[in-house]
Amino acid sequence: MTIEVRVPQLPESVADATLVAWHKKPGDPVQRDENLVDLETDKVVLEVPAPTAGVIKELKVDNGATVTSGQVLATLEEGAVVATKAPATSAEAAPAKAEPPAAKANAQPAAGAARATGEPARAKDDGSSSKLSPSVRRMVEENRLNPTQIAGSGKDGRITKSDIVNYLGTKPGAAEARQPSPAVTRAPASSGRGEKRVPMTRLRSRIAERMVQAQSTQALLTSFNEVDLKAVQELRARYKDRFEKEQGVRLGFMSFFVKASIEALKRFPVVNASVEGADIVYHEYYDIGVAVSTDRGLMVPVLRDADLMSFAQIESAIGEYAKKAREGTIRLEDLTGGTFSITNGGVFGSLMSTPIVNSPQSAILGMHKIQDRPMVVDGQVVVRPMMYVALTYDHRIIDGREAVQFLVTVKECLEDPARMLVGI
Repeated sequence: MTIEVRVPQLPESVADATLVAWHKKPGDPVQRDENLVDLETDKVVLEVPAPTAGVIKELKVDNGATVTSGQVLATLEEGAVVATKAPATSAEAAPAKAEPPAAKANAQPAAGAARATGEPARAKDDGSSSKLSPSVRRMVEENRLNPTQIAGSGKDGRITKSDIVNYLGTKPGAAEARQPSPAVTRAPASSGRGEKRVPMTRLRSRIAERMVQAQSTQALLTSFNEVDLKAVQELRARYKDRFEKEQGVRLGFMSFFVKASIEALKRFPVVNASVEGADIVYHEYYDIGVAVSTDRGLMVPVLRDADLMSFAQIESAIGEYAKKAREGTIRLEDLTGGTFSITNGGVFGSLMSTPIVNSPQSAILGMHKIQDRPMVVDGQVVVRPMMYVALTYDHRIIDGREAVQFLVTVKECLEDPARMLVGI
């Protein structure tokens, strides 16, 4: 029986998707729920599993094509099996039997023989490839690796991108393995002024679209302040070991900034609001987006009801979202919504920047590098760990007074963290 493999129902906010890569070809056997193809939307990569076991009959769509919900991608012959290769005849087997033991001992392994003849060795597929995330699978295929030879450090032994990088770094001939395939290699121009044109990924294209939209539809303005993080650093140093032991997660800076931002949002609700037409929508909940950098671009997973979360829950959720985002397994619903966002350029060494609002939100807080600077405290010059913070906001609904006082509240909460515990 012939079964049609179709594009799954895409979320309401997603009109179409791009077919990134097929993992099967006509004639290949597949197991039920085995990933057949990766589809890239504006935010995430979706996997399309096989609806039943069988053999791929025909691929209807090529790599790079744009597809929509319900579109037929391929046909699958249910229950069919691939014809097995007939056993070698006695005449064919005779040379192998006549081969002396010494020749067998010196025989080159299949993988080595493949390299000697320039043919890529084909890794044995034991089903483990279906457990790989799209980004990891792409790295495995590009580097022609056998996933069964790579130790996974992820959940349930799953292979992560860092596992691939570490494996390549220790694998003999790794430099050769990392070279791109000849099909995509361009010979450099004799003058050394070569060019390469690469189309934007859907995620990068969507990021560009949203950034331009925010700049053109909102009256964006940025205010700055600086925060002395001595108290936060001392608090982390005092409790970090016990916190990690009891909570199972490290106590980072982001949870302090999330908590401080929520206190400021409660005092200045308009910063947590958004504009819809001629109306201002005040959100009475606090869904905080935390920007995460990935190889595919910036993603902003959302902490739902962050005001009800503990420091440990915030740190754990951020870590889990970051891992999913980098592995390409994050869900679309994890990235939608949000009433306020926080981005941390300090992890890359940024000292000061003006972040762009994540529309339709009305404000975003930018964190930056912690740097020891001389400060005057109680009439004395002392060295303190200082950070510049920036609030970019939509000046249509947020006045400068509210923006500045919002930053002052964040500053006060971080310089005296006990204020967040007693609510003052």
